[in-house]
Amino acid sequence: MDDYPSDGYVDEEEEWDREGLLDPAWEKQQKKTFTAWCNSHLRKAGTQIEDIDEDFRNGLKLMLLLEVISGEQLPRPDRGKMRFHKIANVNKALDFIASKGVRLVSIGAEEIVDGNCKMTLGMIWTIILRFAIQDITVEELTAKEGLLLWCQRKTAPYKNVNVQNFHMSFKDGLAFCALIHRHRPDLIDYHKLSKENPLENLNTAFNVAEQHLDIPRMLDPEDMVNSVKPDERSVMAYVSSYYHAFSGAQQAETAANRICKVLKVNQENERLMEEYERLASDLLEWIKKTTPWLENRTTDNTLPGTQRKLEEFRDYRRKHKPPKLEDKARLENSFNTLQTRLRLSNRPAYLPTEGKWSQLERLDHLAQKFRHRCEIHEEWAEGKEDMLQSQDYLKCRLNELKAMKKKHEAFESDLAAHQDRVEQIAAIAQELNVLHYHDVQTVNTRCQLICDQWDRLGTLTAQRRQGLEDAEKILEKIDQLYLDFAKRAAPFNNWLDGAKEDLLDMFIVHSIEEIQDLVEAHEQFKGTLGEADKEFNSIMNLANEVQRLCQQYGLTLRENPYTTVSPSDISNKWGEVKQLVPKRDRTLHDERIKQENNERLRRQFAQKANIVGPWIENQLDGVASIGVAARTSLEEQLNKLRQFEKATEQYRVHMDELERYNEEVQESLIFENRYTHYTMETLRVGWEQLLTAIARNINEVENQILTRDSKGISEEQMNEFRVSFNHFDKNRSRRLEPKEFKACLVSLGYNIRDDRQGDADFQRIMSIVDPNNSGYVTFEAFLDFMTRETADTDTAEQVMQSFKILAGDKPFITAQILRQELPPDQAEYCIQRMAPYTGRDAVPGALDYMSFSTALYGESDL
Repeated sequence: MDDYPSDGYVDEEEEWDREGLLDPAWEKQQKKTFTAWCNSHLRKAGTQIEDIDEDFRNGLKLMLLLEVISGEQLPRPDRGKMRFHKIANVNKALDFIASKGVRLVSIGAEEIVDGNCKMTLGMIWTIILRFAIQDITVEELTAKEGLLLWCQRKTAPYKNVNVQNFHMSFKDGLAFCALIHRHRPDLIDYHKLSKENPLENLNTAFNVAEQHLDIPRMLDPEDMVNSVKPDERSVMAYVSSYYHAFSGAQQAETAANRICKVLKVNQENERLMEEYERLASDLLEWIKKTTPWLENRTTDNTLPGTQRKLEEFRDYRRKHKPPKLEDKARLENSFNTLQTRLRLSNRPAYLPTEGKWSQLERLDHLAQKFRHRCEIHEEWAEGKEDMLQSQDYLKCRLNELKAMKKKHEAFESDLAAHQDRVEQIAAIAQELNVLHYHDVQTVNTRCQLICDQWDRLGTLTAQRRQGLEDAEKILEKIDQLYLDFAKRAAPFNNWLDGAKEDLLDMFIVHSIEEIQDLVEAHEQFKGTLGEADKEFNSIMNLANEVQRLCQQYGLTLRENPYTTVSPSDISNKWGEVKQLVPKRDRTLHDERIKQENNERLRRQFAQKANIVGPWIENQLDGVASIGVAARTSLEEQLNKLRQFEKATEQYRVHMDELERYNEEVQESLIFENRYTHYTMETLRVGWEQLLTAIARNINEVENQILTRDSKGISEEQMNEFRVSFNHFDKNRSRRLEPKEFKACLVSLGYNIRDDRQGDADFQRIMSIVDPNNSGYVTFEAFLDFMTRETADTDTAEQVMQSFKILAGDKPFITAQILRQELPPDQAEYCIQRMAPYTGRDAVPGALDYMSFSTALYGESDL
């Protein structure tokens, strides 16, 4: 047998010899009670004692008593009659008691051999504590507290019984009668008993216990009634006999109840699994059908076709997606409930068929921007490699070479100016990669081609510059007029290109202020046309002077070697700019009218959004605050959440109205609204967050109720857990840092020592509540840990032992016994799933309850 550590009550009793001599009345009660208790065990060996002071002096019957009550064999006794033989035998008995973890303070063999009554009674009390009382455990209390709690629970329904101790509470005999009636109502008619007849009550209880329960009379009724305070030890020894007599009678009932509870849990879990698989299959099938339609971004390149495509997507967003979001929320709640039930009942976690909920995004605008910039760059870069690789400067005249060199310098400036464009193209491509654009392979290929070409242009540019510098030593002269023209024409040509681009710019504005800024900028631009006209005339005069000189001196008019810009280019572009100015005036005027209409739409949307937005935020705050208040029951929280759910559903009409306003806003291509910080998307997200928060909180509260009920946690305990957690959850994040979690545990009475051992214990707890090392403890993990600490859980071994009790300790069970002991539906559940028993001692129809019990907990397959 294992060693038993002495509990607090035993330690307290070890000081008995320091209290002085026993009260004579108590000593008389103890001698009678302890003698009867010893004889109830010695009679199994065919002997008894008459005088407790004398009969244990030689140690023989003392050793025999210990062998009977422990079931173990002590060393062979000394058979001599000398004093040292007696002391040796008593010491063997005392050594055996000490081997069971009991310290004997001030009790020596000599006092027992000498017949010291006080010492002998103290030794017998130590034996009673160790072998009759210490093994009594009720809710992990000490032996004395556990026995007292057992008495209180069993006698709680009885009138005139209030067990608070082991002396005065039993003096009138009603507590003894109540214990017997609670377990054997056929033996005593409790309602005929009166508190005014204590002697009759005691005699009734003692007689019935002796005749029908095989509990010998250990107490004297007259002594109990006449004592000012009955001896506590005597009463405890006698009551412990009641505990042992009745504890076995409840095993079969407890076993049947446990089996019913386990089977009910398994049946409900199987139903939830089937429901989850059905819902998940339906949702995944819808996703599979819908995803290709969402990924199809092709249109017929017409405005009506594009509008139809947009309307189809809006219809999907308003009508088809919201019900599926609700299905997804229900599916998540069902999954969480199932996993909670499995965890609470020690079952393995449920692993469903995998599915994926995709989040789709449109990146066409970014991709179009990428393509547009690539087209501009590719148009600019077209032919540049051929031009740079050409060695035409080897065949030209000196002035042509100098022009060629200046032209190359201008190209290098142009090349540097295009560096930003190439970097922007690469940056857009990188962003498309990060956002997982569907055609990213094409983007990467085109971007790589541009970057590779850009590197070649840089290399070729350097090579051509070196060639021109080498040839410059041979060539000496250059045409100054052409050079002046090139220098004046190039910046003016760039200015014309910029002006033309600005005048043709397809601007996008979002407010009246922005269109007003464009109008003002356009007026400022028109103010510069006078100086531009003077510059145009000056440049054209240079070209006219070259032509006049050539005509005057009969020279061949050659193309300007310093630039590709011709006088006709400048003249044509200048004419186009002057024609585009009035067109720009009309475009800006039309845009102003459009923005005034957009302003009206913005105000209409903002007025409604500024009401709906705060309402959603207040509802979210209200939902979040539920459970924070102290002393609020889970049922009250659930009721409040249902009220929030109803109010939210009734408020849905306002969201529908906003959707109609937003549709007008989108059709007008309005993207910003300064009158409200709410957008339709943020309101949709807030609305969906509110629906999800309500559903999730309802699910969490229902799971807490499920946890509380399945674990037998009281409402007060659950409320205490929640209040303690909320006290340390200062920022209402529903999770605690390790330091806060430790303080929370201490506040609940959890003993964590302030030393190295305490740190090790706390790290062990953290590995349970935070297995992923996230650095915080959620409320669900905290609640799961506390329920495991405060509640009992059934195990496969307990269920197996319960079946064994029903089967009469046999390794198999029959359908007849199952139908006799269990409710019909649960009996049939077992019969259909139990495998036939194949042992040698099998009888026809024998069933294997052992493999069935392990299968209930996922340790094997049913």
